[in-house]
Amino acid sequence: MSLLKEPVHPGEVLKQLYLMPLGMSAMELARRLGVPRTRIERLVKGTTAMSPDTAMRLARAFNTTPTYWMNMQTNFDMAVAAATIDVSDIDPLVAA
Repeated sequence: MSLLKEPVHPGEVLKQLYLMPLGMSAMELARRLGVPRTRIERLVKGTTAMSPDTAMRLARAFNTTPTYWMNMQTNFDMAVAAATIDVSDIDPLVAA
């Protein structure tokens, strides 16, 4: 049994912690951010990654930081990679 939780995509955080409490749709948020509707829809569905541009816009809209959003994406990507990439056959290198 793993003690690690499943990675959470930043789009899920956006949906659960920001859009749902505001009763706001992805389309409305996209309009307010000045981005294509599909960008936010795909982000919320977890089918696209957080971009620096979107992170900056979300940070402004929700009074957070771009780093907050980008760190979520990095943590998600690393959790997925750790679960899917086998590096056990690589010997560690040691400097002399």
